[in-house]
Order: sequence, then C-alpha cells, then structure tokens
Amino acid sequence: MENIESAILRSSAIPDAGAIPGPGAENCSAEGAGYLRGRAEGGFVSGLFPDEGGGLDQRRLNLLARSAAAAPVESTGFETQYRALQTRSILSKTVSRRGLPFTRAINPYRACEFACRYCYARYTHEYMELTPEDFERNIFFKENAGWLLEQELARLKPGTEIALGTATDPWQPLERRQRVTRSLLEVFARTRGFSLGAVTKSTLIVRDIDLLQEIARRHKLTVHLTVTTLNTRLARILEPRAPRPDLRIRTLAKLRQAGIRAGILCSPLMPGITDTRRSIDAVARAAAATGANFFAAGALFLKPCSLPTFLGFVEEHFPEQLGAYRRRYGSNAFVSSEYRKRVGAIVDSVCREHKLGRRYEEMPSAGEVAGPELVQIQPWLPFGGPPQGREWASIAQTESPSRHLLVGARK
Repeated sequence: MENIESAILRSSAIPDAGAIPGPGAENCSAEGAGYLRGRAEGGFVSGLFPDEGGGLDQRRLNLLARSAAAAPVESTGFETQYRALQTRSILSKTVSRRGLPFTRAINPYRACEFACRYCYARYTHEYMELTPEDFERNIFFKENAGWLLEQELARLKPGTEIALGTATDPWQPLERRQRVTRSLLEVFARTRGFSLGAVTKSTLIVRDIDLLQEIARRHKLTVHLTVTTLNTRLARILEPRAPRPDLRIRTLAKLRQAGIRAGILCSPLMPGITDTRRSIDAVARAAAATGANFFAAGALFLKPCSLPTFLGFVEEHFPEQLGAYRRRYGSNAFVSSEYRKRVGAIVDSVCREHKLGRRYEEMPSAGEVAGPELVQIQPWLPFGGPPQGREWASIAQTESPSRHLLVGARK
C-alpha cells in the first residue's frame, strides 16, 4: 500500500483540466433566479427527493416558507446567517420514479455552507421561496432532531435503508456548534438493525468516530467521503468552503483506522474538467493508500435550479467549455448512456489497478438482489442506482478522452 502522504503529494500535482484561471473563489453569477417562484407543484415534487415530512402540497409548502421567513437569526458567519427551523419530522420518505433503493432520508440542516458550484440540492430552498444563491447563505438547523428520530425509528421495520446527507452535508461548519448530526448518531447508537449510509466532505466527522464505531456494531454502516479532485486550486473554486481534498483523504484514513467501512465518491465527474483518467486515477490512488473499502464515481447532472450557478462557474473559469455545457445540459439534466459507459470503463479500470472494491459487495443493502454499476447518475448518495426508462441525448466526443464535446439534444 502506498504511503498516504506521498500518494496525496504525487496525485495533487496532476492538473485536472490544464491551468485553472484565477486563484479566487468568488461566487458565480446565477441568471434568472426568479424562475424559482411558484414551482411548488411542479418540477421537483416527484423528483429526486421529497420535502421533509413527505408533505408536498401547496398549503404545507406555504407554511414551510412562512416558517423559514419567520425564523429568527440565531447567529451569523461570513456572508451566512443561521436560523433554527421547527419541523415535525426528521425522516423523509423518498418518492421517486427512478426507484431509489433507500426509502428514508435524513437531512439535519437545510442548505449547506460548503457552496459547491454543482450542488443539486439547491432545489430545497425553492420550497421556502428562496433563491439558489441563498442555499449557502441562509442555513437552517432543525430543532429537536434527536427526539424526532427516536420516535420515528420506533415505527420503522428492521433493515430499512436510511441515507444521511442527501441534500446537505451533515458535518458542515454549523454542526461544530449545533451538534444536530451528533444527536442523531446518538440515537442510532442506542438502536439496531438498520442500514445507514452517510455522505460528507467534512473533516468534522472524526469527532464522531466513537459513535460511528458503536453504530457499525449495531447496524450496517457505510461512510462516503466525497472527493471530486485532488487539484487544490480547482477544488478551491469548485467547492469554495469545503475542506481541502488532502484533508478529506486524511479523514478517510482515520475512519479506516477506526475500523469503519468507508470509501471515496469521486463525484460528480464534470466533462472536460475532472473526467480524465489522470484525474480519476489520482483520487483512486490516494484512496487506496488509506485502505479505502471502495471507490465510485459518476457523472454530473444539473437540475434547473443548479444550472445557472454551475454555468456561471463554467463561464468564469472554463469559458471555452460554456457553449458545450449549454448545448448539453440546457435540454437534459443528465449525460448520455454512452458517456456513462465511457467513464464507467475508466472507473472500473482504476479500481482494478488499485484493488479498490465496490460499495456494495461487503455490505449489501437490505433486499438487494444485484449490485448497481460503479458509475451512477446519483453517485454521491449512500444508496442509488441508474435511472430507469429515461431517454438519453446523444453525445459526440473528440479522440482526446480529456475533452468531451457535449453536443446533441434529447431525441
């Protein structure tokens, strides 16, 4: 096994997409933010995730918006306000036509301070009549989360698959003070028999290793550290407030040393930016050096709420890619099946080279019949499979694997 320090140093020296213009981490423009208003009965209601509590009718959405607007400012950070949010449920029942293999989701916070330019979860702020830019500026923490979870777990069947952190990072900076996520882990440490998958970019998770060890004894636990790139300059502009990639790798090493099943999600893969073999291999090599249980990666998808923010990022830092991204993602949120197969082959190859396993082979989720592909449309979620019954747009590619021309439209 390669030394972790040398793996990080050697890998992080490899640029992902040539010279990254500009050292700053400025906020990107978001055109047409007003499209969010009045979407309560459309777009995302039957989409990837439900609203907390499972209620998505117009009346309840209006109540949520009023509750959010009335919530007093508890504290502030750099260009950020934190508010307490009253909620009647902490476990969301997932409703999706794509057949997600987890049935419950927990999000201790609404919004996320890490401000990742590609984040799909910006849609959750439209329920509160806020804009995509508000997603990293107005953070809500849920009150009485531990007590609510204890009541709701008592009504769940053993083996229920629960995802922690589907629309927020459970260990974002506010967690250091509010400890909402830790209160949830304390409940899991007193129960048993569920499948729990957690996703984070945060180094703060090491604070909770004691609880995670106890949870692993009582439940099926898998922890996912998201690392999109080891290029520090690229990570700075792509994920402005998240911990550096090398710190995430060291966090993974600590989790593995503690005996916790954990691995890397190298997601999302962004065409022409982070989808080269060299970039993927760099992250996989660092993961292998920690003794990671698995490595997985999947393609970027852009829902309408996230599209303006990400296109603003591309326009500022990768202007030569802007036209291709607009043509591809302007009419379809997802990449083509051909593209998924192509990057899937790369991921399979680097996993074989570094002897990295699959997320599911050691600890399959309850009722799982066959393991999903390594490359999935929602790869950073703790459970998930490729979407079903979708019509994919065609994609044209130059001979260079590092530059994909995202042309074509939905047929």
